[in-house]
Amino acid sequence: MRVAVIGHVEWIEFVRVARVPAPGDIVHASKWWEAPGGGGAVAAVQLARLAGECTFYTALGTDALGTRARAELTAMGLRLEAAVRPLPQRRGFTYVDDAGERTITVIGERLAPQAADPLAWDLLAEVDAVYLTAGDVDTVRLARRARKLVATSRILPILRAAGVVLDALVGSSRDPSERYAAGDLDPPPPLVVRTAGSAGGSYELADGRRHDYAATPLPGPVVDAYGCGDSFAAGLTYALGAGLAPDEAVQLAARCGAAALTGRGPHGGQLGREDLSIEKSHH
Repeated sequence: MRVAVIGHVEWIEFVRVARVPAPGDIVHASKWWEAPGGGGAVAAVQLARLAGECTFYTALGTDALGTRARAELTAMGLRLEAAVRPLPQRRGFTYVDDAGERTITVIGERLAPQAADPLAWDLLAEVDAVYLTAGDVDTVRLARRARKLVATSRILPILRAAGVVLDALVGSSRDPSERYAAGDLDPPPPLVVRTAGSAGGSYELADGRRHDYAATPLPGPVVDAYGCGDSFAAGLTYALGAGLAPDEAVQLAARCGAAALTGRGPHGGQLGREDLSIEKSHH
């Protein structure tokens, strides 16, 4: 199966602390590490691990962190189609506390691919499923060339302006910046999925029916919540591209989100092809 992600990268510095400091506090990190993160990068690596390969359309800065992000994402199996911007690579600083919760500060301008960038956009016509986290209006229209198109509700204004039919919209019910209500998009997506962390989540179909789903039992102890939602979205994209029905697709996505919670950083706990035991109905 051919999959792709159109989205953004952030170079993330992580520190493990007992708790996030209150104003004026000083806390000491017990561990620290760095990795390429951001919703686009996390989803692209997860999709590559599920499908065996993934093309990632993105934009990178010209500094050392942009160069490092390119090298590390390529080493993780991604085919990068990356525009280069004459800007510093966007980065982030993330506290991970003893409960596994992540608290993120983002630094710098968000770098997103645009339809005018000289990237291999023609490949999208051969893609079974694409997940979209960032881009301009024409990028959304290019993404619609894929057989299945899934997007994050975080970019509703761009999706609204593009006016294309999504196969699914996904976002967190707990994040105000990802809130979606009926009528926000025209035409409306036939599948809207809202995650709620340990409470599971819900999905709505085109006929307005809502279904709740339970969170998947964790395959190990909680380590780090960074990237769980992005791994969920990637799993949903993969499942829809493989031809699974919405309820099965959400179940597979929930497995991806749960697994991500048990690994360190953006990619440590992500599921791979060897972890799946589903009957694919891809055609």
